[in-house]
Amino acid sequence: MMTLHIKTMVSTRCKMAVKAALDTVGLHYGMVELGEVEVQENITAEQREQLKKALSITGLELMDDKKDILISKIKSVIVEMVHYEEEVPREKISAHISKRLHHSYCYLSTQFSKAMGFTIEQYFIAHKIERAKELIMYDELTFSEIAYRLNYSSVAHLSNQFKQHTGLTPTYFRRNQAKKRIPLEYV
Repeated sequence: MMTLHIKTMVSTRCKMAVKAALDTVGLHYGMVELGEVEVQENITAEQREQLKKALSITGLELMDDKKDILISKIKSVIVEMVHYEEEVPREKISAHISKRLHHSYCYLSTQFSKAMGFTIEQYFIAHKIERAKELIMYDELTFSEIAYRLNYSSVAHLSNQFKQHTGLTPTYFRRNQAKKRIPLEYV
C-alpha cells in the first residue's frame, strides 16, 4: 500500500474526481481524503503518468515534493476544520495543526509562509470568512450562532473580520443578497 498526495484537493467533488481518475487508470484504492489517497498496490511509472494526466484534466495535480505535500496537508487540515466540522475546534489553530501534522507550529508556519507568501493565520481567516458567507447565505443561523460555530469571541469580532475581508458588514451581506463566494480551491 502506498500514499499519494494530490494538490488542490479541497472538496467532496475533488474526491469524486480523484476516484474517477484512479478508476480510469485501474488502480485500487482505500482511503481517499482531502489531499491524500491510499493506493493498494505499488504503481508503475506508466500508471503514475496516466494518473497525472487523468488528474490534470480536472485541475488536480499529483505531488512529489515533500514541502509541497506539507503545504497541502496544512491547507487540508484548515479546510476540514472550517468547512467540514460542525464547529471550528476551540483549541488554538497552532496546537490543532501541530497535533494533526506532528511538527512544531513554528516549523509549519515558516514553511507555509515561505511557500505561500502569507501566513497560516491569514489562510485560516480567509476560510472562516468564506464559511461565514456560506452560513449567512443559508439564512438559517443568527449571527451569534455563526460566530459561535466559527469560534469567534463575539459577533463584533466576526463582524470586524468580515468587514475587513469583504468590505461589507454581515448584515449588509445578508440583506442585499451580496452572495459572492469564492470557490474553496481559490481561497
